[in-house]
Amino acid sequence: MIHPLGLIMAAIFAVSMGSLIWWMFRLPQPLSLPVAQARVSVEAIKRILVPTFGTVFAGREVELACRLGEDQKAEISLVYVLEMPRTLSLDAPMPAEEEKGREALGMAKTIVDLHGLPSTMKIIRARVAGQEIARAAAEQDADLIILGMKPGMGLTYESFARNMDILMRKAHCELLIDRLNEEGKA
Repeated sequence: MIHPLGLIMAAIFAVSMGSLIWWMFRLPQPLSLPVAQARVSVEAIKRILVPTFGTVFAGREVELACRLGEDQKAEISLVYVLEMPRTLSLDAPMPAEEEKGREALGMAKTIVDLHGLPSTMKIIRARVAGQEIARAAAEQDADLIILGMKPGMGLTYESFARNMDILMRKAHCELLIDRLNEEGKA
């Protein structure tokens, strides 16, 4: 006489083996070489450097970095660049600017923490921000730098353009620029 428990176990075994064999022989959809290379290149991004300034606009870059690095659990390196005037030494105290930097990094870290990604934070003093951002990216072995710009930057556009030129020439990693449209939307 066949025991009902044995019959149930045999049925479960047959279904699980059938499912396993179906899964093993199911071929994934073929990808073209360029598509496969694009997927692999994005998956290779393990460290993302984000210079932040503490504005809602700069928060977009941190959010973008988190979303790009989420699947591969990328480390997000947050830097606040304190551009020092040439009339002061690099180590001159600037308590108000340093506090602004700590607040900006704190806001950025909050965004990264919401995504559950590892992060580092650092305030960097520099004469020219672009050079120090490139140096920080090299020191941290960053795979990607994410920068943002918004329309209507006014006089700060010249500084941004100078720093972008430096980064385009000196950064040894990918550079992603997020530019908002005229209405302030991506």
